[in-house]
Amino acid sequence: MSTNPTEVAVGAAVLAAAVGFVLYAGQVTGFTVQSDGYPLSASFRSLEGISVGSDVRLAGVKIGTVTDIDLNPQTFRADTEFLLKDEIDIPDDSAVVISSEGLLGGNFVEIVPGGSPFNFEPGSEIEDTQGSVSLISLLMKFVSGGDE
Repeated sequence: MSTNPTEVAVGAAVLAAAVGFVLYAGQVTGFTVQSDGYPLSASFRSLEGISVGSDVRLAGVKIGTVTDIDLNPQTFRADTEFLLKDEIDIPDDSAVVISSEGLLGGNFVEIVPGGSPFNFEPGSEIEDTQGSVSLISLLMKFVSGGDE
């Protein structure tokens, strides 16, 4: 069986393109094998539009990812854990808000930094939270004149 150098070169190019595509797709989707960081948690009244893997942003820049969501049966709130980059220190009087990218965009977790000189320790819970606002309920209030 003879090998043709052209066939080997074309095969290598196809293989390199496939590997490049897989790496590019992983970067675009934010898929990482294991990321370094520290965990924080928060409890929300409503997490509409947020799921495991959603972005955690500060000033519009992704600094972490939602890693776990559970319903607390005692408080009926959504207990959420997220992993933040090690190099980002969050003041311990910061707030966490569920924000939207726009009318048709997805939701993400936004950290609104406070002014404290002290930072959250890994594993801390952020107490100041604001859940997501339902667009449907806002439209219903507008249509009904805000009486509800």
